[in-house]
Amino acid sequence: MTAIKSLVLRTAGTNCDYETAYALETAGAVAERVHVNRLAEGAVRLDDYRILALPGGFSYGDDVAAGKILAVEIIARLGEAVRKFVERGGLVIGICNGFQVLVKTGLLPGPSYEAGAATLTDNDCRRFYDNWVSLRLLPSKSLWTLGTGQVIRLPVAHGEGKFAVRDKETLDRITTGGQVALQYCDAAGDAAEAFPANPNGAALSIAGVCDETGQVLGLMPHPERFIFGRQSPDWTRHEAAPEWGDGLRLFKNAVAAAKG
Repeated sequence: MTAIKSLVLRTAGTNCDYETAYALETAGAVAERVHVNRLAEGAVRLDDYRILALPGGFSYGDDVAAGKILAVEIIARLGEAVRKFVERGGLVIGICNGFQVLVKTGLLPGPSYEAGAATLTDNDCRRFYDNWVSLRLLPSKSLWTLGTGQVIRLPVAHGEGKFAVRDKETLDRITTGGQVALQYCDAAGDAAEAFPANPNGAALSIAGVCDETGQVLGLMPHPERFIFGRQSPDWTRHEAAPEWGDGLRLFKNAVAAAKG
């Protein structure tokens, strides 16, 4: 069987590329870390890959706004290539800074939305926040987040993670269109409105959204940081820690979808 090749895009300030590549490999894909310049210059082609990952970090120091410079670079140098990648069925994930990039390129919530329909902005707590959160997997189009109604845990670490939209019409369209993939919740699975369960004050407690095809997913929590059960901060309290962490399922879902 042909290996599922995945490309982990990196640039100055990216710092979660190794973890993201490792998560994809653990899920069964072949992962390659590629600098954005190699892709833009044509030394590497997106046509050779089935999965594209934009990992977390602080691309270009988050100057101007988180993810903004890399987003502009992708639009200017890779816009057509990325558009064709999605059109031919390629899967894309943006984690934390990568989510910020996808929103600011317009890949999320999708190209059919008006420019600037959504953004990721300063946390309501007005500071960088780093902790573990509970998340509910919602019924959505996302090929990355199968398992409707289940509650998982993942770590967050961001200062500009509040998902915000231009108007109620945009929010209604995202929610009714099955584009809300993950929602911050309490341990019982009910939507969390207050800090710290909702760490940034996101609209409707939204932690992750997909595009209208379900192929592109952006989320603020870090699935690549919870691949093994022993990465959980409370694993020693259990008689036997689970072998795998909750984050691995997202990457396994993508590899399975890429195999068709």
